[in-house]
Amino acid sequence: MGDVDPAFVQPPEFRPKVQNNMEIDDEIPVIDLSTHPKQLVLEVGHACQKWGFFQVINHGAPSELKARIEKAAKEFFDQPIEEKQKVKRDEVHPMGYHDQEHTKNVRDWKEVFDFWLQDPTFLPASPEPDDKELRRLTNQWPEYPLGFRELCEDYAREVEKLAYKLLELISLSLGLSADRLQGYFKEQTTFLRFNYYPPCPYPELALGVGPHKDGGALTVLAQDDVGGLQIRRKSDGEWIPVKPIPDAYIINIGDATQVWSNDKYESPEHRVVVNTEKERFSIPLFFFPAHHAMLKPFDEIVNEQNPASYREFNWGKFVVARNRSDYKKQNVENIQIRHFRVVD
Repeated sequence: MGDVDPAFVQPPEFRPKVQNNMEIDDEIPVIDLSTHPKQLVLEVGHACQKWGFFQVINHGAPSELKARIEKAAKEFFDQPIEEKQKVKRDEVHPMGYHDQEHTKNVRDWKEVFDFWLQDPTFLPASPEPDDKELRRLTNQWPEYPLGFRELCEDYAREVEKLAYKLLELISLSLGLSADRLQGYFKEQTTFLRFNYYPPCPYPELALGVGPHKDGGALTVLAQDDVGGLQIRRKSDGEWIPVKPIPDAYIINIGDATQVWSNDKYESPEHRVVVNTEKERFSIPLFFFPAHHAMLKPFDEIVNEQNPASYREFNWGKFVVARNRSDYKKQNVENIQIRHFRVVD
Protein backbone atom coordinates (compact mmCIF):
# COMPACT_ATOMS: atom_id res chain seq x y z
CA MET A 1 0.00 0.00 0.00
CA GLY A 2 3.01 2.28 -0.30
CA ASP A 3 2.82 5.24 2.11
CA VAL A 4 -0.61 4.34 3.49
CA ASP A 5 -0.55 4.14 7.29
CA PRO A 6 -2.35 0.86 8.07
CA ALA A 7 -3.82 2.40 11.25
CA PHE A 8 -6.23 4.38 9.04
CA VAL A 9 -7.22 1.57 6.67
CA GLN A 10 -10.83 0.45 7.04
CA PRO A 11 -11.82 -3.21 6.72
CA PRO A 12 -12.97 -3.93 3.15
CA GLU A 13 -16.66 -3.98 4.14
CA PHE A 14 -16.44 -0.44 5.60
CA ARG A 15 -14.46 1.22 2.80
CA PRO A 16 -16.40 3.97 1.02
CA LYS A 17 -17.19 3.95 -2.66
CA VAL A 18 -15.61 7.16 -3.92
CA GLN A 19 -18.06 8.78 -6.35
CA ASN A 20 -17.79 12.25 -7.80
CA ASN A 21 -21.02 14.21 -8.22
CA MET A 22 -23.02 11.35 -6.79
CA GLU A 23 -26.72 11.75 -7.46
CA ILE A 24 -28.77 11.92 -4.28
CA ASP A 25 -32.02 10.05 -4.73
CA ASP A 26 -33.19 10.62 -1.16
CA GLU A 27 -32.55 13.24 1.51
CA ILE A 28 -33.18 13.58 5.21
CA PRO A 29 -36.07 15.96 6.09
CA VAL A 30 -35.54 19.71 6.52
CA ILE A 31 -37.79 21.06 9.29
CA ASP A 32 -38.66 24.74 9.69
CA LEU A 33 -38.82 25.40 13.45
CA SER A 34 -41.05 28.45 12.84
CA THR A 35 -43.84 26.10 11.68
CA HIS A 36 -47.08 25.83 13.70
CA PRO A 37 -46.31 23.81 16.89
CA LYS A 38 -48.71 20.93 16.19
CA GLN A 39 -47.37 20.47 12.68
CA LEU A 40 -43.83 20.74 14.01
CA VAL A 41 -44.35 17.90 16.49
CA LEU A 42 -45.72 15.69 13.69
CA GLU A 43 -42.78 16.47 11.41
CA VAL A 44 -40.21 15.78 14.14
CA GLY A 45 -41.90 12.50 15.04
CA HIS A 46 -41.97 11.36 11.42
CA ALA A 47 -38.32 12.30 10.89
CA CYS A 48 -37.23 10.51 14.08
CA GLN A 49 -39.13 7.37 13.15
CA LYS A 50 -38.07 7.14 9.49
CA TRP A 51 -34.52 8.48 9.65
CA GLY A 52 -33.40 9.41 13.16
CA PHE A 53 -31.83 12.40 11.34
CA PHE A 54 -33.17 15.77 10.17
CA GLN A 55 -32.01 19.32 9.53
CA VAL A 56 -33.54 22.40 11.14
CA ILE A 57 -33.84 25.94 9.78
CA ASN A 58 -35.25 29.11 11.42
CA HIS A 59 -33.90 27.70 14.68
CA GLY A 60 -33.08 30.98 16.43
CA ALA A 61 -29.35 30.35 16.95
CA PRO A 62 -27.35 33.40 15.71
CA SER A 63 -25.66 32.75 12.35
CA GLU A 64 -23.06 35.44 13.13
CA LEU A 65 -21.90 33.50 16.20
CA LYS A 66 -21.68 30.29 14.16
CA ALA A 67 -19.49 32.06 11.58
CA ARG A 68 -17.17 33.34 14.33
CA ILE A 69 -16.81 29.93 15.95
CA GLU A 70 -16.02 28.29 12.60
CA LYS A 71 -13.30 30.89 11.96
CA ALA A 72 -11.83 30.34 15.44
CA ALA A 73 -11.84 26.55 14.94
CA LYS A 74 -9.84 26.92 11.73
CA GLU A 75 -7.37 29.24 13.48
CA PHE A 76 -6.87 26.68 16.24
CA PHE A 77 -6.26 23.72 13.90
CA ASP A 78 -3.98 25.79 11.62
CA GLN A 79 -1.47 26.13 14.48
CA PRO A 80 1.68 23.99 14.64
CA ILE A 81 1.19 20.59 16.25
CA GLU A 82 3.40 21.67 19.19
CA GLU A 83 0.89 24.41 20.09
CA LYS A 84 -2.13 22.15 19.82
CA GLN A 85 -0.51 19.48 21.96
CA LYS A 86 -0.21 21.94 24.87
CA VAL A 87 -3.89 21.12 25.48
CA LYS A 88 -3.60 17.47 24.48
CA ARG A 89 -6.36 15.15 25.65
CA ASP A 90 -5.49 12.02 27.62
CA GLU A 91 -7.11 9.60 30.03
CA VAL A 92 -6.57 12.02 32.93
CA HIS A 93 -7.87 15.07 31.01
CA PRO A 94 -10.50 13.73 28.58
CA MET A 95 -11.23 17.15 27.07
CA GLY A 96 -8.86 19.04 24.77
CA TYR A 97 -6.96 18.33 21.54
CA HIS A 98 -6.69 14.80 20.13
CA ASP A 99 -5.54 13.41 16.79
CA GLN A 100 -5.64 9.65 17.37
CA GLU A 101 -9.29 8.87 17.93
CA HIS A 102 -10.48 5.39 16.97
CA THR A 103 -13.90 4.20 15.84
CA LYS A 104 -14.33 0.43 15.99
CA ASN A 105 -10.56 0.06 16.47
CA VAL A 106 -9.63 1.95 13.27
CA ARG A 107 -8.03 5.38 13.49
CA ASP A 108 -10.19 8.26 12.22
CA TRP A 109 -8.78 10.69 9.62
CA LYS A 110 -9.34 13.79 11.74
CA GLU A 111 -8.24 16.03 14.58
CA VAL A 112 -10.60 17.15 17.35
CA PHE A 113 -10.86 19.66 20.17
CA ASP A 114 -13.44 18.86 22.90
CA PHE A 115 -14.85 20.85 25.81
CA TRP A 116 -17.49 20.25 28.48
CA LEU A 117 -20.64 22.35 28.42
CA GLN A 118 -20.60 22.39 32.24
CA ASP A 119 -17.21 23.02 33.83
CA PRO A 120 -16.58 21.07 36.01
CA THR A 121 -18.40 17.94 34.86
CA PHE A 122 -18.65 14.83 37.02
CA LEU A 123 -18.39 11.24 35.77
CA PRO A 124 -17.82 7.88 37.47
CA ALA A 125 -14.17 7.05 38.06
CA SER A 126 -14.64 3.63 36.44
CA PRO A 127 -17.34 1.56 34.71
CA GLU A 128 -17.35 -0.96 37.56
CA PRO A 129 -20.86 -1.13 39.11
CA ASP A 130 -19.67 -1.13 42.75
CA ASP A 131 -17.22 1.77 42.34
CA LYS A 132 -19.03 4.88 43.68
CA GLU A 133 -16.10 7.27 43.20
CA LEU A 134 -16.64 10.30 40.95
CA ARG A 135 -14.07 12.18 38.88
CA ARG A 136 -14.18 15.97 38.72
CA LEU A 137 -13.34 16.85 35.13
CA THR A 138 -12.44 20.30 33.82
CA ASN A 139 -11.73 21.89 30.45
CA GLN A 140 -8.33 22.72 28.96
CA TRP A 141 -8.14 25.96 26.98
CA PRO A 142 -5.43 27.04 24.51
CA GLU A 143 -3.76 30.46 24.70
CA TYR A 144 -4.56 31.05 21.05
CA PRO A 145 -6.83 32.04 19.32
CA LEU A 146 -7.38 34.98 21.66
CA GLY A 147 -10.84 34.94 23.25
CA PHE A 148 -11.30 31.30 22.24
CA ARG A 149 -12.73 30.17 25.58
CA GLU A 150 -15.30 32.98 25.80
CA LEU A 151 -16.41 32.42 22.22
CA CYS A 152 -16.76 28.67 22.76
CA GLU A 153 -18.82 29.18 25.91
CA ASP A 154 -21.11 31.73 24.19
CA TYR A 155 -21.67 29.37 21.28
CA ALA A 156 -22.32 26.40 23.58
CA ARG A 157 -25.04 28.29 25.48
CA GLU A 158 -26.87 29.13 22.24
CA VAL A 159 -26.74 25.58 20.89
CA GLU A 160 -27.81 24.22 24.29
CA LYS A 161 -31.01 26.31 24.01
CA LEU A 162 -31.70 24.67 20.65
CA ALA A 163 -31.00 21.21 22.10
CA TYR A 164 -33.59 21.77 24.87
CA LYS A 165 -36.13 22.98 22.31
CA LEU A 166 -35.60 19.82 20.25
CA LEU A 167 -35.81 17.66 23.37
CA GLU A 168 -39.26 19.12 24.07
CA LEU A 169 -40.41 18.43 20.50
CA ILE A 170 -39.17 14.83 20.70
CA SER A 171 -40.98 14.37 24.04
CA LEU A 172 -44.22 15.72 22.59
CA SER A 173 -43.87 13.53 19.49
CA LEU A 174 -43.75 10.47 21.79
CA GLY A 175 -47.00 11.55 23.46
CA LEU A 176 -45.18 12.73 26.60
CA SER A 177 -45.22 16.12 28.30
CA ALA A 178 -42.85 18.75 26.87
CA ASP A 179 -40.73 18.73 30.06
CA ARG A 180 -40.62 14.93 30.50
CA LEU A 181 -36.88 14.72 29.75
CA GLN A 182 -35.69 17.95 31.38
CA GLY A 183 -34.78 16.40 34.73
CA TYR A 184 -32.22 14.09 33.18
CA PHE A 185 -30.04 17.07 32.18
CA LYS A 186 -29.74 19.11 35.40
CA GLU A 187 -26.15 17.94 35.87
CA GLN A 188 -25.55 17.01 32.27
CA THR A 189 -22.39 15.46 30.84
CA THR A 190 -22.82 17.24 27.49
CA PHE A 191 -19.73 18.20 25.52
CA LEU A 192 -18.95 20.02 22.28
CA ARG A 193 -16.38 19.07 19.69
CA PHE A 194 -14.56 20.77 16.84
CA ASN A 195 -13.83 18.25 14.09
CA TYR A 196 -11.13 18.98 11.53
CA TYR A 197 -10.86 16.62 8.54
CA PRO A 198 -7.70 17.36 6.46
CA PRO A 199 -7.54 16.38 2.78
CA CYS A 200 -6.81 12.65 2.57
CA PRO A 201 -4.58 11.04 -0.11
CA TYR A 202 -6.49 7.74 0.03
CA PRO A 203 -10.22 8.48 0.59
CA GLU A 204 -11.14 5.06 -0.79
CA LEU A 205 -9.41 3.38 2.19
CA ALA A 206 -9.89 5.75 5.15
CA LEU A 207 -12.84 7.48 6.82
CA GLY A 208 -13.06 10.74 8.75
CA VAL A 209 -15.19 8.81 11.24
CA GLY A 210 -16.05 5.14 10.84
CA PRO A 211 -19.63 3.84 11.03
CA HIS A 212 -21.05 4.44 14.50
CA LYS A 213 -24.09 5.49 16.51
CA ASP A 214 -24.15 8.38 19.00
CA GLY A 215 -24.69 7.48 22.62
CA GLY A 216 -26.62 10.44 24.03
CA ALA A 217 -30.10 11.90 23.75
CA LEU A 218 -29.40 13.85 20.57
CA THR A 219 -26.62 15.54 18.63
CA VAL A 220 -26.80 19.09 17.24
CA LEU A 221 -24.27 19.49 14.43
CA ALA A 222 -23.06 22.52 12.50
CA GLN A 223 -21.16 21.65 9.33
CA ASP A 224 -19.46 23.70 6.63
CA ASP A 225 -20.29 23.57 2.91
CA VAL A 226 -17.84 20.78 2.00
CA GLY A 227 -20.03 17.81 2.94
CA GLY A 228 -18.95 14.31 3.94
CA LEU A 229 -21.48 13.22 6.56
CA GLN A 230 -23.45 10.16 5.46
CA ILE A 231 -26.31 8.27 7.10
CA ARG A 232 -27.11 4.60 6.56
CA ARG A 233 -30.68 4.41 5.27
CA LYS A 234 -32.68 1.98 7.37
CA SER A 235 -34.75 0.63 4.49
CA ASP A 236 -31.86 -0.78 2.42
CA GLY A 237 -28.54 -0.02 4.18
CA GLU A 238 -27.40 2.47 1.51
CA TRP A 239 -25.20 5.39 2.59
CA ILE A 240 -27.02 8.69 1.94
CA PRO A 241 -25.07 11.99 1.95
CA VAL A 242 -26.37 14.78 4.19
CA LYS A 243 -26.50 17.85 1.97
CA PRO A 244 -25.01 21.01 3.51
CA ILE A 245 -27.61 23.78 3.90
CA PRO A 246 -26.37 27.26 4.89
CA ASP A 247 -27.15 28.10 8.54
CA ALA A 248 -28.98 24.82 9.14
CA TYR A 249 -28.21 22.46 12.02
CA ILE A 250 -28.23 18.69 11.58
CA ILE A 251 -29.98 16.74 14.33
CA ASN A 252 -29.70 13.05 15.05
CA ILE A 253 -31.11 11.07 17.91
CA GLY A 254 -28.84 8.90 20.03
CA ASP A 255 -28.96 5.67 22.01
CA ALA A 256 -30.53 7.27 25.09
CA THR A 257 -33.56 8.38 23.07
CA GLN A 258 -33.81 4.94 21.48
CA VAL A 259 -34.01 3.42 24.97
CA TRP A 260 -36.49 6.01 26.30
CA SER A 261 -38.74 5.49 23.24
CA ASN A 262 -38.48 1.69 23.54
CA ASP A 263 -37.14 1.44 19.97
CA LYS A 264 -39.84 3.61 18.39
CA TYR A 265 -37.00 5.96 17.46
CA GLU A 266 -33.77 4.25 16.44
CA SER A 267 -30.30 5.76 16.86
CA PRO A 268 -29.04 5.91 13.25
CA GLU A 269 -25.67 4.68 12.02
CA HIS A 270 -23.58 7.34 10.30
CA ARG A 271 -20.04 8.02 9.10
CA VAL A 272 -17.87 10.75 7.55
CA VAL A 273 -16.12 10.32 4.19
CA VAL A 274 -13.05 12.38 3.28
CA ASN A 275 -11.69 13.76 0.02
CA THR A 276 -8.32 14.53 -1.57
CA GLU A 277 -8.72 18.29 -2.01
CA LYS A 278 -10.76 20.10 0.65
CA GLU A 279 -10.46 20.32 4.42
CA ARG A 280 -13.75 20.06 6.29
CA PHE A 281 -14.93 21.38 9.66
CA SER A 282 -17.94 20.41 11.78
CA ILE A 283 -19.06 21.25 15.31
CA PRO A 284 -21.32 18.77 17.13
CA LEU A 285 -22.90 19.22 20.53
CA PHE A 286 -23.43 15.81 22.14
CA PHE A 287 -26.42 16.29 24.45
CA PHE A 288 -25.74 13.84 27.30
CA PRO A 289 -27.72 13.24 30.53
CA ALA A 290 -26.35 13.56 34.07
CA HIS A 291 -23.96 10.85 35.27
CA HIS A 292 -26.49 9.63 37.84
CA ALA A 293 -29.36 9.32 35.33
CA MET A 294 -30.89 5.85 35.15
CA LEU A 295 -32.09 4.98 31.64
CA LYS A 296 -34.93 2.66 30.69
CA PRO A 297 -38.02 2.79 28.44
CA PHE A 298 -40.58 5.26 29.78
CA ASP A 299 -43.43 3.74 31.79
CA GLU A 300 -45.91 5.79 29.73
CA ILE A 301 -44.77 4.01 26.56
CA VAL A 302 -44.54 0.37 27.67
CA ASN A 303 -47.52 -1.95 28.18
CA GLU A 304 -48.46 -5.59 27.62
CA GLN A 305 -48.48 -5.15 23.86
CA ASN A 306 -45.25 -3.11 23.91
CA PRO A 307 -43.10 -4.52 26.76
CA ALA A 308 -39.82 -2.87 27.75
CA SER A 309 -37.01 -3.82 25.38
CA TYR A 310 -34.23 -2.70 27.77
CA ARG A 311 -33.38 -3.22 31.39
CA GLU A 312 -32.44 -0.14 33.42
CA PHE A 313 -28.82 1.05 33.37
CA ASN A 314 -26.77 3.97 34.63
CA TRP A 315 -25.78 6.59 32.04
CA GLY A 316 -22.47 7.55 33.69
CA LYS A 317 -21.18 3.97 33.84
CA PHE A 318 -22.31 3.39 30.25
CA VAL A 319 -20.52 6.44 28.82
CA VAL A 320 -17.31 5.80 30.78
CA ALA A 321 -17.21 2.23 29.44
CA ARG A 322 -17.79 3.45 25.86
CA ASN A 323 -15.03 6.04 26.04
CA ARG A 324 -12.30 3.54 26.85
CA SER A 325 -11.80 2.69 23.17
CA ASP A 326 -11.18 6.30 22.04
CA TYR A 327 -7.49 6.21 22.92
CA LYS A 328 -6.27 2.78 21.90
CA LYS A 329 -7.36 -0.48 20.40
CA GLN A 330 -9.40 -2.72 22.68
CA ASN A 331 -9.49 -6.50 22.70
CA VAL A 332 -13.18 -6.52 23.62
CA GLU A 333 -16.20 -5.01 21.88
CA ASN A 334 -17.19 -1.51 22.98
CA ILE A 335 -20.35 -1.50 25.12
CA GLN A 336 -23.61 -0.81 23.27
CA ILE A 337 -27.24 -0.42 24.32
CA ARG A 338 -27.96 -3.86 22.88
CA HIS A 339 -26.03 -5.29 25.82
CA PHE A 340 -28.94 -4.08 28.00
CA ARG A 341 -31.63 -5.51 25.76
CA VAL A 342 -34.18 -7.75 27.46
CA VAL A 343 -33.94 -11.28 26.11
CA ASP A 344 -37.27 -12.97 25.46
